[in-house]
Amino acid sequence: MKNYDKSVSMLAESKAVLAGGVASSLRASMKPTPLFAESASGARLRDVDGNEYIDYMLAYGPLILGHANPVLTSAILEAMNKGYTYGLQHSGEIELSKLLTEVLPCADKVCLSGSGTEAVMLALRLSRAYTGKTKVVRFHGHYHGWSDSIFTSFPAPDMKSQAADAGADKVPPGTAGQSENALEDVILLPWNEPEVLEATLRSRAHEIAAVISEPVMCNSGCIAPREGFLEQMRALTQELGIVLILDEVITGFRLSIGGAHGRFGIKPDLVTIGKAMGGGIAISAVAGKAEIMNLVDSGQVNHLGTLNGNGVSTAAALATIGELAKDNGAAYTHLERIATDLAAGIRGLFEKHGIGGVVNQVGPVFHMMFTDQKEVVHFDQFQQRDAGKYTRFAELMLEEGVLVRPNGLWYVSIVHGAEEVNLTLQAIDRIFARL
Repeated sequence: MKNYDKSVSMLAESKAVLAGGVASSLRASMKPTPLFAESASGARLRDVDGNEYIDYMLAYGPLILGHANPVLTSAILEAMNKGYTYGLQHSGEIELSKLLTEVLPCADKVCLSGSGTEAVMLALRLSRAYTGKTKVVRFHGHYHGWSDSIFTSFPAPDMKSQAADAGADKVPPGTAGQSENALEDVILLPWNEPEVLEATLRSRAHEIAAVISEPVMCNSGCIAPREGFLEQMRALTQELGIVLILDEVITGFRLSIGGAHGRFGIKPDLVTIGKAMGGGIAISAVAGKAEIMNLVDSGQVNHLGTLNGNGVSTAAALATIGELAKDNGAAYTHLERIATDLAAGIRGLFEKHGIGGVVNQVGPVFHMMFTDQKEVVHFDQFQQRDAGKYTRFAELMLEEGVLVRPNGLWYVSIVHGAEEVNLTLQAIDRIFARL
């Protein structure tokens, strides 16, 4: 049995001074206790009790290059030696913005910010200013940050709230303390249901400023869009004068160098990106059509943020994207192969042990769940998974030296290899025998 005494002790110490004992509420769900990290490198992380893990959580997604990547570290140190942030402009902002307009198919111009939540806030504000309308369509099971105006309840094992049924009159808030009026402009729809989407957009186009959607429902089962669904969404929003926002905070620079919209051949009006773009350093962006982004140029839409585009974050993004793009994007071939080997291996182990389960994979990201269903292609099906069983599985994986998110979403990095895959599948084999 692994010992977590130091993590338990530090959590108690932390709770005395840090609200909740963790810096992000999501982290509190880890069993048997939220871990405290000591160090990490490559695909491995070590906790304060001396336990080492193969890491598939990867800081909830940003660490696409793995921990302490030497190229990224060197770029960050070089930038820091020139000064962390200036409150003035610098060449890194221009260089990164140029690069983003080159690699992201929808990007004429960009705005730089610090987090995915901030990027979504700006994208929504731009959409409302551009259209002169206020309503926003979003979908059950998608996550767009935790700001009051878009954070609805998110039903997953590591978040406590439960989503209301589709069609409910009142949109459920994601947390206590949200303004009662904050979600009045949100229209909450089921995803992957083209008839519902079309009926809503056609009947309410006069009041809808934007449709915001993850291109893949990563947090809720890694559910891929139904064939033609994103294309229909794009065509309808274009026809009806509604801004299409694809939230690629997770999928951006993970599904391809051009994000999911580049991979799928969809050109939204705006895209939000973050997480993997900085390789672990806080940075995000909104990118899109010049005529919408020009609202920032003209001053009609304010874009604020003390640390926006600072030298450390822009250097990190440039280094990360450079590593992902070199050798004609060989990193993506590797990422997808590792994810595919893991997903296929887990499916085989479900079958070997007679355990009901599904692994949904889109490119180098996948979601593992315990369920008796043969497939999970809709949010309602995802809701029927055995979330408690997966939470227990994640706890047992810690005992085996493997760190995974308690909600079932797995990430891989460019430094995960065959050794990590084999050790991980051996660990799952042993755990399934116990389950």
